Amino acid sequence: MRKDHGHLIRNIYYMLSYAFQTLEAKSYAKVAAEDFPDMQNFFAAILAKGISWQIKQGLSRSYEEKREVLAGVRGRIDMPESMRLLLRKKRRLFCVFDELSENHLLNQVIKTTVMLLLRHGSVEPKYRKALKKQMLFFSQVDVLRHTSISWNTIRYQRNQQNYRMLLAICQMIMEGLLQTDQQGTYHVRKWMDTQRMSHLYEKFILAYYRRHFPALSAGAPQIPWALDEENGALLPVMQTDVQLEQGGGVLIIDAKYYRHILQSRYETDKLRSAHLYQIFTYVKNRAYERQEGQRVSGMLLYAGTDEALQPDHIYQMHGNQIEVKTLDLSRPFEEIAGALDAIVKTYFPSCPARK
Repeated sequence: MRKDHGHLIRNIYYMLSYAFQTLEAKSYAKVAAEDFPDMQNFFAAILAKGISWQIKQGLSRSYEEKREVLAGVRGRIDMPESMRLLLRKKRRLFCVFDELSENHLLNQVIKTTVMLLLRHGSVEPKYRKALKKQMLFFSQVDVLRHTSISWNTIRYQRNQQNYRMLLAICQMIMEGLLQTDQQGTYHVRKWMDTQRMSHLYEKFILAYYRRHFPALSAGAPQIPWALDEENGALLPVMQTDVQLEQGGGVLIIDAKYYRHILQSRYETDKLRSAHLYQIFTYVKNRAYERQEGQRVSGMLLYAGTDEALQPDHIYQMHGNQIEVKTLDLSRPFEEIAGALDAIVKTYFPSCPARK
């Protein structure tokens, strides 16, 4: 799909570092300097780095209920079970108590991911050795059935932010890299599927603008339909990927990550009509609620592909500007950042970048 997989993998690191702010703060920068043959080794390196840091800080623990037969009292006594022991002339009590344990969900997800990756992935010896050594610190942690993990219900406390990044990587590995065949055997894709990369691509662009252009109002709001009546219950939600706003200008960016940017009709390449209809609808409904003098523009920002034709066009549509551009993710990251900066300079020329 992309010409330079080495550059792409390194750039995915930077995309992750923006989407998950803890990447740079916890000294992951050395990972970006390495060359990786595939995504599984890239993620194995990040996991090894993150788990190592977490072990040094101490694995997170939570209280776990224990039920044991003891000579003395600890916690509360389970009377029915204790009476059975006494009837059998055993001078013991059945006690129920809470004990701090590392065997809780966050650590279980990490161990489950590492074990699956080691068992079914082609992880290079240096990362395999590091991960195996780290799993010794997880000896009291259970392994889960990965299909039972409910990612949306996982919650983090204030001191568990590094876990947030680690579990995001775990989720990408399990949902984006691991797959099963009809016999139920696991194996690992060489690349994440398009859906996972598309989601990361959207998050990266939004996080980049939030970090480097704080003077912009950067978000991903929903756009209300410009209705003449209030009954819009059946209308689809207009959820933006990125909306930039400052003063009298609004730019709506629809981030697109596809294997093929153009579609062929009658042996002629054309832009995808559905994408143009979508961004045009977003812009016109956003323009309807604009303040007086405010200009609203739209952009389809595609991740570049190996195709010969990479669109770079500006259209004036019914009073609004719609631009179609590509962002080459195989280029050095400095060039990617420069292209994103240039968009701001074009649409918000007075907006300063963070120094």
